Amino acid sequence: MPTLFEHNTERPLADKLRPQHIEDVVGQDSVLAANAPLGRMLSSGKLTSFILWGPPGCGKTTIARLLAENTDMAFVPLSAVFSGVADLRKVFAEAEQRRKMGKGTLLFVDEIHRFNRSQQDGFLPYVEDGTVVLVGATTENPSFELNAALLSRCKVFVLNRLDNDALEQIIKRAEAALGKALPVDEEARNAIKAMADGDGRYLINMLEALFAADIQKPLTVAELTEVISRRPANYDKDKEGHYNLISALHKSLRGSDPDAALYWCERMLEGGEDPGYILRRLTRFAVEDVGLADPNALTQAIAAWEAYDRLGSPEGDLAIAQLVVFLATAPKSVGVYKAHKLARKTAKETGSLVPPMHILNAPTKMMKDIGYSDGYIYDPDTEDGFSGQNYFPEEMPRTIFYRPFERGFEREIKKRLDYWNKLRAEKQGK
Repeated sequence: MPTLFEHNTERPLADKLRPQHIEDVVGQDSVLAANAPLGRMLSSGKLTSFILWGPPGCGKTTIARLLAENTDMAFVPLSAVFSGVADLRKVFAEAEQRRKMGKGTLLFVDEIHRFNRSQQDGFLPYVEDGTVVLVGATTENPSFELNAALLSRCKVFVLNRLDNDALEQIIKRAEAALGKALPVDEEARNAIKAMADGDGRYLINMLEALFAADIQKPLTVAELTEVISRRPANYDKDKEGHYNLISALHKSLRGSDPDAALYWCERMLEGGEDPGYILRRLTRFAVEDVGLADPNALTQAIAAWEAYDRLGSPEGDLAIAQLVVFLATAPKSVGVYKAHKLARKTAKETGSLVPPMHILNAPTKMMKDIGYSDGYIYDPDTEDGFSGQNYFPEEMPRTIFYRPFERGFEREIKKRLDYWNKLRAEKQGK
């Protein structure tokens, strides 16, 4: 029951807007709708352990609390950031006592990926025997951060960042709860949703600041930043976001889309990514995906890297952008990349085969006497500048590793190789 003092305390806007029913949760119909996985679990009245994976502010804690209330289970929240083994033991002991009294326990563990492997293993017996229904929340990919044994006992439900429609619903609920309109014009209203970046919690904090400010007329976008600040982009340089964005950049380059490639590159730079990492990956792309279709790609990559090292940021950022556009618009070939992989595989399989005697140097008389360099033909002295000799080990058949594509400069390379193959066949009498 509220105390006298609590009646005089203004409730935070987040508390006023906290959903009271599962139907009030916005933006997560893919898992909460009646025919969706969690919706079906809820309608059956029987919960099993699961992991909620989603970005900050998408409703993970709220969903877990409402599910517990809808199934008449004791809701026990725990944060992996502030809890240790002693806290877990206490929770499990209390859950066992409730179980004896016929009441289940929904153990909600926020940031569950913060528990180490041994701590995660500690959940297993209590999840297996039904002492607790574990609901873990994480912003990190469970495949990388959670034990395989724990994952095998829990379903994983992916929650989405809140889209514009979901964020608009939150704004309308705030206006209804406070009985007044948000003091911004339409353009600024859209800007607020963009600034929230899919995070409902952050949006509510911004709304609270706006409603609390003494605003006499609707704010414009330009005036908005005087009251609230933009939320930094959600980007962890050593987590999944890092790998997702570099993958998006690489595949946009490979798909010859300079605009998408520039977007992902700038997202990484804006998020604080090390420019040296981006340049290293772009240089790798130059040799892996462009290759000899445009031999200048590697030169451009090294030049951009050197330019950035000399200029630093922000001036050197333009060198990165120029390289991104160059690589995206360059012809693509994985001919050398495939040849490299196949040649390495063959090298491993063929062991220690020696080169044919005629291409071995003979710096001593004894080596000449036993046949080193015997029969070697100096190609520049031949009529065609091409001898057609065999350079593979004698025990190994000639193998084609490099097959150039009909793209960019590789068209010219292919013409040369076709010509030399024709000469080789003629000289070898084939």
